[in-house]
Amino acid sequence: MSNEPSPQHPHEHQILNPATEEVIATVPAATPGDVAAAVARATEAQRGWAALAPADRARLLRRFAAVVDGHIEELATLEVREAGHPIGNARWEAGNVRDLLDYAAGGAERLNGAQIPVAGGLNVTFHEPLGVVAVIAPWNFPMPIAAWGTAPALAAGNAVVLKPAETTPLTALRLAELALEAGLPEGLFQVLPGAGPVAGAALVEHPGVAKVVFTGSTAVGKGIMAKCAEGVKRVTLELGGKSPNIVFADADIERAAAAAPGSFLDNTGQDCCARSRILVQRGVYDRFMELLAPAVTSFAVGDPADPATAMGPLISAAQRERVRSYVPEDAPAAIRGEAPRGKGFWYPATVLEATGQGDRAAVEEIFGPVAVVLPFEDEADAVRLANATDYGLSGSIWTRDVGRAVRVSRAVAAGNLSVNSHSSVRYATPFGGYKQSGLGRELGPDALTAFTETKNVFISTEEQ
Repeated sequence: MSNEPSPQHPHEHQILNPATEEVIATVPAATPGDVAAAVARATEAQRGWAALAPADRARLLRRFAAVVDGHIEELATLEVREAGHPIGNARWEAGNVRDLLDYAAGGAERLNGAQIPVAGGLNVTFHEPLGVVAVIAPWNFPMPIAAWGTAPALAAGNAVVLKPAETTPLTALRLAELALEAGLPEGLFQVLPGAGPVAGAALVEHPGVAKVVFTGSTAVGKGIMAKCAEGVKRVTLELGGKSPNIVFADADIERAAAAAPGSFLDNTGQDCCARSRILVQRGVYDRFMELLAPAVTSFAVGDPADPATAMGPLISAAQRERVRSYVPEDAPAAIRGEAPRGKGFWYPATVLEATGQGDRAAVEEIFGPVAVVLPFEDEADAVRLANATDYGLSGSIWTRDVGRAVRVSRAVAAGNLSVNSHSSVRYATPFGGYKQSGLGRELGPDALTAFTETKNVFISTEEQ
């Protein structure tokens, strides 16, 4: 069944449960007129919001965080139904929204300018809000990534119009209701479900939108960047990835193999940071593969509502077909797990042994539970393979040699690297990519400044 609006109702989307293919909701799809009206409301609300004392903005955002905290289970259940995420993951995601709001609220009173020594007077800088920010969120992590842009933008004094993905609007709509319940002004944080080429394009092109924050495919991101250039509009892009998991012979091989499945099977591989290229030093390659097989096949796949489930379905039939296109029937699959049969967009965990770095599955983002394993000879070879991609978002390095960990971390062209770990994202640290993985940084202590203009003011102290 398609997620496109039906001919009878051109301004509605049906939302499917990807584990059952059942229709769970019908949601209005925003038109360009809806977008224009929302931006007008946001423009009005932003003026009053920016005029509030920073402490008052922070207090309201903390109240919003507290209201979200009281609805963690409800939000998580919605995420399970609309995105097919395992309930444990969904609870973490709802909690991440709460934590992002809390963290951003702390920055509202610390958005400090600078006093710069100059001759003949006093020079100071101010960080002033941009105005209305458009956040275009993806379907793979609907709640957290929506909050990555929304929380710091609000804390910096902006209004936000959020367009969720067509397939996953329910948690976003509920968050907008919770914002009003917490006391945020009407019009300050609005959610407009709708099609990317319609509602998304209208937001990007609207002259009243000062900045666009987009997470999604590199191809769509390039189009958004080109549109933003026409109006010299600020843009932050978090795009694709083909991240390496580099395992050196001196690593704890047992630990590295046990951790590898989670690095590309979490969220059913629908993660820009997925370590879908596993690079293993030749001397330990066979041993690593022996250990990897049971770790992959024991990764629990099933009902997302079951707390024991580690991996759920893909988001849609179209996504399942995309993943299948990378794994032909005669593909040399070294490891293949099980997946439920019947209804639902299921796909088994799959590990391929690449015949060369040029293999399509080894260089393109699959966005599914599929990894490719490649051997390497030495440190220089590992870095060469790691960088042999258009992307540069994330990656992992497994070694006991601290010097090697530092050298390889500096040599790999990626924005977020982990040593002896697959943890890429923390709300307190910056996140973003090199090359075609994106533009700009989100999260971390400087997140609020990305939603401001720096104003410089010189005050003469010379006698009049």
